[in-house]
Amino acid sequence: MVSLGGIARKIFGSSNDRRVKGLRPRVEAINAMEEEMKALSDEALRARTEAFRKELAEGKSLDDLLVPAFATVREASRRALGMRHFDVQLIGGMVLHEGSIAEMKTGEGKTLVATLPVYLNALTGKGVHVVTVNDYLAKRDSEWMARLYGFLGLSTGVIVHGMSDEERREAYACDITYGTNNELGFDYLRDNMKYEREQMVQRGHNYAIVDEVDSILIDEARTPLIISGPLDDRSELYNTIDTFIPQLVAEDYEVDEKQRTAIFTEEGTEKVENMLREAGLFKGDSLYDIENVAIVHHLNNALKAHKMFQRDKDYIVRDGEIVIIDEFTGRMMPGRRFSEGLHQALEAKEHVAIQPENQTLASITFQNYFRMYETLAGMTGTASTEAEEFGNIYGLEVIEIPTNLPILRLDEDDEVYRTVEEKFKAIVREIKEAHAKGQPILVGTTSIEKSEFLAELLRKEGVGSFEVLNARHHEREAFIVAQAGKPGAMTIATNMAGRGTDIQLGGNPEMRIAEELGDMEPGPEREAKEKAIREDVQRLKEQAIAAGGLYVLATERHESRRIDNQLRGRSGRQGDPGRSKFFLSLQDDLMRIFGSDRMDGMLQKLGLKEDEAIVHPWINKALEKAQKKVEARNFDIRKNLLKYDDVMNDQRKVVFEQRLELMDGHNLSETVAEMRRDVIDDLVERNIPERAYAEQWKVQELKEGVLESLNLDLPIDEWAQEEGIAEEDIRERISTAVETAAKDRAERFGPEIMTYVEKSVLLQTLDHLWREHLVNLDHLRSVIGFRGYAQRDPLNEYKSEAFELFQAMLGNLRQVVTSQLMRVELVREAAEAPPPEAPQMVGHHIDGTTGEDDFGEETLTLTRAEAGIVPPEQRDPNDPSTWGKVGRNEACPCGSGKKYKHCHGTFA
Repeated sequence: MVSLGGIARKIFGSSNDRRVKGLRPRVEAINAMEEEMKALSDEALRARTEAFRKELAEGKSLDDLLVPAFATVREASRRALGMRHFDVQLIGGMVLHEGSIAEMKTGEGKTLVATLPVYLNALTGKGVHVVTVNDYLAKRDSEWMARLYGFLGLSTGVIVHGMSDEERREAYACDITYGTNNELGFDYLRDNMKYEREQMVQRGHNYAIVDEVDSILIDEARTPLIISGPLDDRSELYNTIDTFIPQLVAEDYEVDEKQRTAIFTEEGTEKVENMLREAGLFKGDSLYDIENVAIVHHLNNALKAHKMFQRDKDYIVRDGEIVIIDEFTGRMMPGRRFSEGLHQALEAKEHVAIQPENQTLASITFQNYFRMYETLAGMTGTASTEAEEFGNIYGLEVIEIPTNLPILRLDEDDEVYRTVEEKFKAIVREIKEAHAKGQPILVGTTSIEKSEFLAELLRKEGVGSFEVLNARHHEREAFIVAQAGKPGAMTIATNMAGRGTDIQLGGNPEMRIAEELGDMEPGPEREAKEKAIREDVQRLKEQAIAAGGLYVLATERHESRRIDNQLRGRSGRQGDPGRSKFFLSLQDDLMRIFGSDRMDGMLQKLGLKEDEAIVHPWINKALEKAQKKVEARNFDIRKNLLKYDDVMNDQRKVVFEQRLELMDGHNLSETVAEMRRDVIDDLVERNIPERAYAEQWKVQELKEGVLESLNLDLPIDEWAQEEGIAEEDIRERISTAVETAAKDRAERFGPEIMTYVEKSVLLQTLDHLWREHLVNLDHLRSVIGFRGYAQRDPLNEYKSEAFELFQAMLGNLRQVVTSQLMRVELVREAAEAPPPEAPQMVGHHIDGTTGEDDFGEETLTLTRAEAGIVPPEQRDPNDPSTWGKVGRNEACPCGSGKKYKHCHGTFA
């Protein structure tokens, strides 16, 4: 029975069809300009860039220029790259320009599609970012497409790991910048830790296209980017708290092994409060007061370490170190550490040396980073299954772009076996059959272990040579994937391996030329060899087509339909033949979740014999339903994490905007004066309550507070004895004394030095307090879930307490800045004193699928050379361009004898 919706779609087309159809008139308009473009000389074509910029300056919009700009890019691409955009690629370019996701099948030329909106948006001069999944693709695509952009007079830069700040600044200053999501996110965080505007490398977030958008904005967005640095030594605190746990009895705590949680009962909480009081670590009235957030976090970690983690099962002690044991493989993982203080709690438990804990210096989720762009767009082969998430979180619509040629790939029904052993037997049998007729095969697995297991089986069976790919950022991998379409080629790969590289039947001629001819000089000999390679690839392509095209054989269903579709999509590019099939067993993870016990019983009743498979479209549908449930659950997890991060993000925006204002503020004396006034008001209100009698005034506390916060010993006790003196009079006298002292200090220092001092103190104090605040938020986040037991919404509790902590941080900022500025004195430093080193910073991004850190322990600190510091002997006194970065307190390289900041580096 056909539904009404189905009838309507047949008559009117789906909303996607209507959207694509609405873009066709513009495609026709671009096609109509083709002959006109062909008639232009290279110089005339290039000159159109400046003409477009002039039209923009005169008030035209980018939409007004879309048709002529796309026509220009298509012609320039034909000349510079030898590639002409298909009509469907023009449609894809329009969808990207509008700020949507273009879903284009593998092999439809997404890299080329991006050049259309990239060129159009780069005309504004505000910069365009093209985001890729790894450094190899960023480098490859930027070098490849720079030929086209350069032809049209635009500059192209690329950001990869290991570049200096100066190189990054130059790359971001280009019209178009390619880079990975990790590098762009880290640059944003590091920029907001700089002390001068000129040190920042990024210049805003105007327009970005995210390639493999599902991988970056969904898979990688499960975990935030974090920059961390070592905390002060807290071993004493860990050791003290560790002594509490053995004193507890079974009634003092509850352990839930399934949920991996351990919590204190009411009796336990009372006991722990008493122990903390004795140790002098308790504040306020209750353990769960906001000022005890950090202590609660450490207590929970100590309880977990003792009651949930077993020595020689979850970890071992080797050479005085705690070494984690992987719960899935049983392997030791030296170098890996539990985060958020749990590893330190285990070290205290086992009485080994406690390593310093890493403190979060800055962090951001990809969701919140990419939502900063004025316009965000994305492209991938598989996005429609996650359309709801893209719409809800990023406001991105997914538009399916038709293929240039019809898809001829045959997607067969799944084969389901009872056991894993039977399934792998069938897979080996199937691989042998396909290999015997010379068909190229791509075998997809869900993990590195399973890839290696299958490879071992094939070796035992004596199957011909094959490649096993596991890495995600490997340059060599791209070459292997590019040749995976040769007749008889066998490639075993995890789902992420080689993404961004097309599998062309017969192999990729360009990559073969690059690999085989390398740096061979241009000339007749090279041309002849190139021609021979292209002819060989064409011959191999015909052989592969005759064998049935690429066979994608999957060894398991993934949790997400999208990953399965990615794998299927590797076959059948640009109208090529191909086939795909999934082999499953009732022991696979997804089948177990789905409820294979019932199915196993049913299959036995039906008389399913060993090595027999069941194949039916109903099973495919049932599995799809199971996958939808898992996808919905994962979406809820990400959505929930984001709700918590949004709270921090609002605060992050305030702090980062404040930093920019402070960096730009040439005269901060008014800000500082306002802080002084607030501190005085707080002191007076706290010690002389409104409408209180004089005998109720806390005069001595006020006197001590003024000395501590404002560095002034004022006769407040004498003032309070005066007849008829009011609270306002005392406030006025304190204010006058403070302003006089501040004015004297400013006159002594001079305006230039005073501004520099104020700026330094404000920025450094704000950074220090923000980092402490981040630690408090981390601790709050880890314990807030327990509020659910008291029937209170943890998210609302987190919002209100995070707000209180933020208000407290701002109050603390006023207090600390005022106190420091009222005490600061000038010290004559040695002229040769080196500039302060940047703090040691480590970047982290935990891979959502493997749990491994993409950055390991790679430091983000710049070396002196990378920071642009030139040794004094290499500086020419008469040529400032040879000086590099000069410390403000260094002797000026010109030889005047003055400090740099008082000479060539005069503070603006």
